[in-house]
Amino acid sequence: MSRRFHELAFTPLVKQHQEEHGSRAQYERLAERSSSGNALGPEEQTFISLRDSFYMSSVSETGWPYIQHRGGPAGFVHIIEPSLIGFADLRGNKQYISLGNFDHDARVALFFMDYPNQTRLKILGRVEIHEHDPQTPALIADFKTADKTAVIERVILIHVEAFDWNCPQHITPRYTLQELQPTLASFQKKLAKLEAENATLRDKLKLPAPKTS
Repeated sequence: MSRRFHELAFTPLVKQHQEEHGSRAQYERLAERSSSGNALGPEEQTFISLRDSFYMSSVSETGWPYIQHRGGPAGFVHIIEPSLIGFADLRGNKQYISLGNFDHDARVALFFMDYPNQTRLKILGRVEIHEHDPQTPALIADFKTADKTAVIERVILIHVEAFDWNCPQHITPRYTLQELQPTLASFQKKLAKLEAENATLRDKLKLPAPKTS
């Protein structure tokens, strides 16, 4: 946990609940040992660079929080500087709820999840939108991915204010097809071998091939 996260997230009411439930002293000690800056270290930067998605929360003019999911190939979130990250905002359903919320309040909260390893990184920051300004064409060119069909409408930069690693206790492990592929490949190889052996036995016993549905 960065000390800045402690300052922003642990409001007087939050501290009151921590006192009530016996965790206040623990977080005080953590804050004292934490770095005071907002710069992402090597561990945080590597973690973000390996993610293929994240969750983004904004606040509307009515005061309601709103959460969106953003996804892309691993590395689609760029580390521009230790305290500045960014991503290409692709054309979607054209609701533009987050975009409107950012016009009202530039503050944002991000969750980066690593489900297989039950790890998450929380980031608090302020957004900087590039859509119609002179910097936009160069930024869009820098943030393009191999997906030629993706339409980048703007680039969203996030100035990191604070970050925190979260407890893995209640994160349910989930796996993408790519993450499962090494394990599946082993089973597929064994299955192919068994099918070949069965075909050989059927041929020796002159049995008909199994019907396929």
